[in-house]
Parts: sequence; C-alpha cells; structure tokens
Amino acid sequence: MTAKSPSGPRLKASRLERKNTLIAYSFLAPNFLGFAIFTLLPVLFAIALSLFEWNGGDISRLKFVGLQNYAVIFNTKKVAQNGLEYFFNRVDLGIALKNTVFYTAVTVPLTILSALALAMLLNKIKGAVAFRTIFFFPYVASMVAICVCWSFMLMKDGPINQFLMALGSTFNKSWTADSGMAIWSIILVSVWRNMGYYMVIYLAALQGVPRELLEAATVDGAGKWKQFLHVTLPQLRPTTFFVSIMMIISCFKIYDVVAIMTDGGPGRSTKMLVTYIYEEAFTKVRYGQASAISMILLVIVLVITVIQFRSEKKFSND
Repeated sequence: MTAKSPSGPRLKASRLERKNTLIAYSFLAPNFLGFAIFTLLPVLFAIALSLFEWNGGDISRLKFVGLQNYAVIFNTKKVAQNGLEYFFNRVDLGIALKNTVFYTAVTVPLTILSALALAMLLNKIKGAVAFRTIFFFPYVASMVAICVCWSFMLMKDGPINQFLMALGSTFNKSWTADSGMAIWSIILVSVWRNMGYYMVIYLAALQGVPRELLEAATVDGAGKWKQFLHVTLPQLRPTTFFVSIMMIISCFKIYDVVAIMTDGGPGRSTKMLVTYIYEEAFTKVRYGQASAISMILLVIVLVITVIQFRSEKKFSND
C-alpha cells in the first residue's frame, strides 16, 4: 500500500495563504491608491519639474535646465525666462527660511507645554469630558472662521488690545498690520488651535503611566512636582518625541493661517517657505523655481527628522 501524498494539504494551505494575502491587499488598496494618486505622484512630478523651466500651459513648453533652478534660487541675478526678464532675489529665500525657523522654534515648545499642562489639569478632574471637548473643538473648526475671529480680536481697537492697555500697555496697533507683532499673531492662533489636539494625545499617554511607579514615589516621600519630573515626564518621552516631530513638520508647512491673516505681510515679516512657494508658482508662474524651493523644504524637514530620530535613539540608549 502506497502512502498518501502530502501535496494535497500543502496545496490547500498555499491556496488559503494566497487568498488571505489577496484579502489583505484588497483592504490596503484604496488607501494606497489614494496615497499614490494624491501624494506620491505629485511629489515625483515636483522633483522632476524642479529640473525644468515651465510657466504652465502646454506641456510641450517644458524646457530642461538641470540644476539651474537651484542655482538661481541661491543667487541675486537677472534671469531671462519665457521672453521676460526678472530679478530673483536670494534674500527672499533667506527671509522666508528665517521666518519659518523662528515660527517653528517658538510654536513647537509653546504648543507642547500648553498641551501637556492642559492634559495634566484635565487628567482626573470632574467634568473633564466637557472641558476636553471644548479645548479640542478649535482643531476641527473652520480655519477661515478661526482666523477671521482672531483678526477681529487682534485689531487696533479689538478686545485683546483693550485688555492690554487696561494693564498699562501702550501698544495700539493692529497685530496683523504691525511688522513686529504680525508673526506673533500667527504663533498665537497656531498654539491656541493645535494645543487641544495634542492635549488628547498626552491624555492618552498619561493613562499608560504605571500607577506602581507613582505609588512608589509617594512612599519614598516625593511630592507632586518631583513625581511629575522624575516619573511622569520620563514616561511621556516617546509621546513628546512623536508630538515634536509632527509639530515641526506641520510648522514648516504652515500656509493657511498666514494666507488668511497676513498674506505674508506686512512687507515680508510673515513670509514663510510655503507662502514663498505659492507666490513663485501661482503669482509669478515660475513652476520650476517653485518646485526647486519645495525640494529644499523637503530636504530640510528630512534632515531635521533624521537628527531627531538619532538624538532620541542616543538619548534612549544612554
């Protein structure tokens, strides 16, 4: 009598595995197609377009110029393009980069501190659910409505200036019309809008702090402040790392608040990298240079993210 061949069960297992794989891919396909069509392809097109000269219109007008777009960005010179002559000023790039870095350097720590403070306050108080909803609501509200309301409050005779003057301040200008205060109005609105979202993330992280550690610290005589510094804060390090990366990327992509409240002004005091890209692409119709600036922004964000990951890894190992 011959033994039964094991090929049958193996074949059935292989078919079942293939079926499960196809089912998994069918669930992933819609999200991947959306990512490929609306994110991946535009990024690849922008990379390619940064090597061409194009003012829109017929695709046949594309002219390969190699790295000339990048060379033009970092120089102040007269450039001839599409029969027109214009000056491309590298100072614009420097101002946009400086404003973006300043905005990021101030907004990120302020948002993290505000979100963490709110999370600590709302972690175990009565009525916390209602307060969480109130603080989270600005994040899902209309950005246009938010910016219009804040622009009104920051007007020359608005409630914020009236409050400050009641405290003895002599500042009586509209924040968005003053070159020194305009960027602070952008920072204020950004922090106010985003702190509720990151508060929710910190609240979830606080639920994961082991109670045994807090109880042990209490037994050792540590007060609330020392418990926060030596127990809670170290446990929140992965969350803070995640929040800081998301915040930095978001801040470098800031556009909507600036476009609605100041449009990059007054002068160039709130000109950011993304508003600079928009101006080059859709106002001056120089898609090649705009794509090149976009690639510079991409590299900056990638470098910062890599540095953060390496710093976090080194800090965790220590």
